[in-house]
Amino acid sequence: MAGAYRYRYRTALVTGASSGLGESFARLLAARGVDVTLVARRAGRLDELAAKLQKAHGVRAEVLPADLTDPDQRAAVEERLRDEGFELLVNNAGYGAFGPYAELPLADQLAEVELNAVALTRLTHTALPGMLDQGHGGVLNVASMSAFAPAPGSAVYGATKAYVAALTESLHAETRASGVHVTALCPGFTHTDDSAGGLLWLRREAVVRAGLEAVAAGRSRCVPGAQYKALMPALRLAPRGLLRAASRRMWRQAAGE
Repeated sequence: MAGAYRYRYRTALVTGASSGLGESFARLLAARGVDVTLVARRAGRLDELAAKLQKAHGVRAEVLPADLTDPDQRAAVEERLRDEGFELLVNNAGYGAFGPYAELPLADQLAEVELNAVALTRLTHTALPGMLDQGHGGVLNVASMSAFAPAPGSAVYGATKAYVAALTESLHAETRASGVHVTALCPGFTHTDDSAGGLLWLRREAVVRAGLEAVAAGRSRCVPGAQYKALMPALRLAPRGLLRAASRRMWRQAAGE
């Protein structure tokens, strides 16, 4: 597949690249001839993936193990972004805890904010100046459909993704005339393995493909899946009280109440 598709960006740094969406980002970018730098905590998984990508596609695949909630390890990623001038940054790393906000450990929720919001903000702030100087580049920030509706049971996750969506839209407006594309990818329920999609569940490769096409095209937001595209107008227009009630019912059902 290498060489069959000329992608807009030649080099990319992908966070959260050891599994799930991040692994799919790395695979699809490499298949399109993009040199990739892979960031995640699990060095062994990254080494294995990098070797496969280099063998299959003849690209350069480098590994940068880092816990992005650790300031020192995150600083090493920021330094690599400054030094190498990547054309594409994929801010994919993130996680969410499920349970009542008051009952979950505060430290876990603060770490969630650190990874989902603070690390993304810092890496984006590091990458953008070089891209703007060159008049070329892209930042793809992975948000979520939970950014647009109440998220009881995953309140901090939903709040961080709302932050990501809002930040990205503002940065898209700031950089629109510069040749730099900043895009929010907002998937709904997505399989983290290679399972097929369904009524509500999306295939991860389809989500990744849609996101990469959106940032290359310079769109501010990408909502993959026809079912979720159809849902967006309702989320904008429905009374917030109705959304809160529906979200609470879904949460209670998921919790087995």
